[in-house]
Amino acid sequence: MTAAVVAGLLAGYGIAIPVGAVGAYLVAVTARTDWRTGAGAALGVAAADGLYALVAVLGGSALVPLLTPVMTPLRWISALVLVALAARSAWTAVRAYRVGALAGRRGDGNPTTPWRAFLTFLGITVLNPMTVIYFAALVLATGPSAPATTPDRTAFVLAALTASASWQLLLATGGALLGRTLTSARGRLGTALASSALITGLAVHLVA
Repeated sequence: MTAAVVAGLLAGYGIAIPVGAVGAYLVAVTARTDWRTGAGAALGVAAADGLYALVAVLGGSALVPLLTPVMTPLRWISALVLVALAARSAWTAVRAYRVGALAGRRGDGNPTTPWRAFLTFLGITVLNPMTVIYFAALVLATGPSAPATTPDRTAFVLAALTASASWQLLLATGGALLGRTLTSARGRLGTALASSALITGLAVHLVA
């Protein structure tokens, strides 16, 4: 079981650490709301990673051929959702700045409760089928040492979930600290516009 735990931790960090559009959006949401909302978003991402890790150990190799034809449409949907969220965030931030309300930490149109943030980020992350393919490839690559028993599979999934959650919570903490340093209305506006531009660029790169 120790081997399964180590494999799960490595797999979880491997998929979580590269910061893409979702990670950038997580930091931006936390910076303009609060840590609890960011933590909800972080756990949403981790839940999706854990779900895909579970799917992979239960038969991810059989699902890869089924997912391949829909990967491109799902990537486009994910990119469009991220661009729409970035555009809405930027537009709401500019509007709030003009009326002098940007200093309020919940005026950016992002999810305002931990539960809503959890569901939003769970949905965005689930749209990426590359996650299950990644986990399935890792499971297949381990060959005979792949988690085969129920305890080993459970340990692998829980370890991957824990690794992803710890990294996403670290990103949320960074976003919260960033938000505390940007107390002026102009600083928050600049952060909103910069994060929206970054998220849009990363989303475009997703389908490029």
